[in-house]
Amino acid sequence: MELLQILECSPPLVRQPLDAAQAAGVATVFKALGDPVRLRILSIVASRAGGEVCVCDITDAFEVSQPTISHHLKVLKDVGLLVSERRASWVYYRLVPETLGELSALLNVPVTA
Repeated sequence: MELLQILECSPPLVRQPLDAAQAAGVATVFKALGDPVRLRILSIVASRAGGEVCVCDITDAFEVSQPTISHHLKVLKDVGLLVSERRASWVYYRLVPETLGELSALLNVPVTA
């Protein structure tokens, strides 16, 4: 089952506990976001006007190698947070708003004092 399907089937945490498959799927996303470089990449893509970023602009923002950035981008794509599109010799990345929306809905827990 794809992550987006797992998240769509997951109720907000305050209504009922996650089952094992749901918890494993959500944990995969949190693990991907647990790396500072990946979190920054997601932030760069999310904050970009037009909603997409060329891989060249992502790579320039870090002091790590291009293969390392490619690895991080692959992880974010594999968990369903990013999609990519090749245009000539460049690859452009965009967020998957449905995945972020479902993750947000899952974590929508009212705060009580």
